[in-house]
This record gives sequence, C-alpha cells and structure tokens, in this order.
Amino acid sequence: QVQLVESGGGLVQAGGSLRLSCAASGHTFSSYSMGWFRQAPGKEREFVATIGWSGVNLYYADSVKGRFTISRDNAKNTVYLQMNSLKPEDTAVYYCAARTYGTSRYSHEYDYWGQGTQVTVSS
Repeated sequence: QVQLVESGGGLVQAGGSLRLSCAASGHTFSSYSMGWFRQAPGKEREFVATIGWSGVNLYYADSVKGRFTISRDNAKNTVYLQMNSLKPEDTAVYYCAARTYGTSRYSHEYDYWGQGTQVTVSS
C-alpha cells in the first residue's frame, strides 16, 4: 500500500513557474513507477508525465514537453514536477499516481493516487 500526498500548487501568472511535490509513504517507493496527471474543470483527467523507478525512463505529454520536468528522489520518497513557462491552459488539479510496473500514460493502469493539488495560471 502506498499513500501519496501532493503539495506545491497555487496561483501563478502566465510565464511563471511552480514545483509540485508528491511525498509517498512506505519503504518500497523506489520500486514504483510514478506519474503526474491533471484534470481541468469539465475535462477528463489527462496524462502529464511519467518516470520509471530508476529515474532514467521519462515521458511527457506533447503539451508540456520542454516546459515541465519530472524527477524523483528515492531517498526522500518523493517525486517532483517542475513546471516552467506556465500557461493559462495548464490550470487544473494535478495528481500524482504510482504503479508497480513500468511507466504508463494511462490513468487506469495506476494503482495509487494522491488527493490532488490545484494549479491556477492567470493570464
């Protein structure tokens, strides 16, 4: 069982930056692949980024590629999402998720989810 707690969301102007953190409980964090997803009002949850257990395999949605960076610190049981050059269309609730196998872009393949953190980008 893994419990995930996101933090770092907030209100930022377009062009600004935020860093989201997701702290995981449990001593097996390093064996999980992690993902970030987001959900805007009235829209379906969408994939943002994923990282494998070692931090080597990284994948991004086209909409955030070059602006967002996913990383992890297995010693701290934490995964991060550095978000730069933020746009109003990045406004959403951001969720982190964990799965026991490899990286995935598909939310239904993840086993554990955090409660989400709100990111609002003003124009």
